[in-house]
Formats: sequence, structure tokens, C-alpha cells
Amino acid sequence: MKQRLAALRMLFDWMVVGQVIPVKPGARRARPQVHAAARQDAGAPGRRGAGLLDAIDTTSLPGLRDRALIGLMVYTFARVGAAVSMRVEDFFVQGRRGWVRLHEKGGKEHEMPTHHNLDRYLEEYIAAAGIGKDSKQERKGPLFRTVKGRTGELTANPLLQSDVWRMIRRRASQAGIETEIGCHTFRATGITAYLKNGGRLETAQQMAAHESARTTGLYDRRGDEISLDEVERIVI
Repeated sequence: MKQRLAALRMLFDWMVVGQVIPVKPGARRARPQVHAAARQDAGAPGRRGAGLLDAIDTTSLPGLRDRALIGLMVYTFARVGAAVSMRVEDFFVQGRRGWVRLHEKGGKEHEMPTHHNLDRYLEEYIAAAGIGKDSKQERKGPLFRTVKGRTGELTANPLLQSDVWRMIRRRASQAGIETEIGCHTFRATGITAYLKNGGRLETAQQMAAHESARTTGLYDRRGDEISLDEVERIVI
């Protein structure tokens, strides 16, 4: 809803500047508030997110790829669009530490160090795929690639967002996760886990490349989790 309203505002701005219409309609109308109960991208709690990563069979190249991709979205709060846009060279070492370069909306580049788990996921995937060679042409190729049929071999083509969505639903089903999850789920999962462990909302905003901390707050799922122990207190 917020995206559609933003698109309409941009359209009306253009029409006012071009003198197609004299006044921007609805200029004084306040934006609708987004309440927790109305959010559609329910974030998987940390245990389920970890369970999904642990359930992936990493004896195959597609399994290593999927673990690295999901891990990237969890540990960097990356949008799926930024993840599938990554090239091999966008994972690099700086100061003896792995870093990732994310291509965010609006052509912005966002760099951040990798969590030690993500560092291992990416290194194991790149080594198995054989795409981390010194050749400049090879390193400019897509990082996350499609699979050639049932062969388990990677192609030179990048994954699409729709491919990632289908992969996540398949992996969730294999892991026994009944909650409907998608690409955006892991952004909420990572932000919630970070805040639960003492992270600051302002820092989470920078890591997620959000313009406003209010936007980052929409991904905070700490208040959605009700302890089973608390539920068991209802004795009748």
C-alpha cells in the first residue's frame, strides 16, 4: 500500500510540475499507519530461521548456493533484489575480513563486513562452484546462479527474484516449517535477532540501508513472540 501511494505521489508531483493539473490531490492527507497485526511479511523467529539453514543439504552445489543466499539475507538484512544483483567480486576481503557489496535501490552501493557464519557459507559455495578465480571476467559474473536442469551444475545466468521465492518455499517445506515465508522474511529475521541481542535500532537502520528508523522498526518482530511458558500460565 505504501509503495502504491508513493508511486501516486510521484505521478501527481510530475503532473503539477508539468502544469497538467494545478494542485496535487490529497497533498494534506496523512499516510496510513502500519500496525503489527496488519503486516504480511511475518518474520520467522530465529530458531526457525536457523533450523532452515541447518536443514539444507549442503552436499550438493545447489544446497551450498541456497544456504549462502539465505544466510546473506539473514546476516546483512539484504533485500532479495540486492542479493541476486551481486557479482562474484562483490564478496571480497578487506583487512583480513570478508565484506559484501550490496547494490541497493536507487543505484546506491552498501558495503558491510560479513558475519563469521556468512563468511564460511560464501567461501564454501564459491570454492565448490569454482567461480572465485582471479580472472576479472569471471569475477564480474553473477554470484548466485541458476542450475542446469537436474544436473546440479550452475549456469552463467543469475537467479531471478521469482527463482529465490520458489527456492525458499521449497526449502521451508523440506525443513517442516509450516509458516508461509518468503524472501522478505529473512530481512525481518535478521533485524529482530540483532535487536534481541542488544543491537541499536539506529545501527540496524544503517545496516539495512533504510532512510528512516521508522521503516526499520516495521521489521522488529520482538513483540510478536509470545513465550510458551507464559501461555502455560493460563490454568483453568
